[in-house]
Amino acid sequence: MVDKTKLKRVGEQSELEIQFKLSLLDDTVVEQTQDDEVFVFQVGDGQFLSKLDELLIGLEEGTRAKFSLMPEDAFGLPDPMNFQTMKKSEFPEEVVLSEGHVIGFNTPTGEEIPATVYQVKDDEVVMDFNHPLAGEPLLFDVTIVKVLS
Repeated sequence: MVDKTKLKRVGEQSELEIQFKLSLLDDTVVEQTQDDEVFVFQVGDGQFLSKLDELLIGLEEGTRAKFSLMPEDAFGLPDPMNFQTMKKSEFPEEVVLSEGHVIGFNTPTGEEIPATVYQVKDDEVVMDFNHPLAGEPLLFDVTIVKVLS
């Protein structure tokens, strides 16, 4: 006997409940849902990388899938133009200026963007304004818990 019930598939504008883990190749977790929670979103609403949305389209409810994302499909490659040298005197004294430390900068529009201290010199600091995950390949492990629409 053939089961004629069809599982719902993810469409280009589906609202979904998913469980996921986004991690680096060394298994460092970037973001994930907890075991007892689901993440609810609509495909294409900008909450996920556009490549992740594309990978979900066509999957059936209940499917678990694992994908690898190259940097170009994730947060891009580092852009040498995004490195800026600043005077140490431009930073408040309480700001930690050590390599790898992330500092938030306010843009003229009021947005905050992160920059990573790349190099500390005598009286200058080289800041990296690339996304902290630029250049990193990622692993995306997802379960389609429910296709809501």
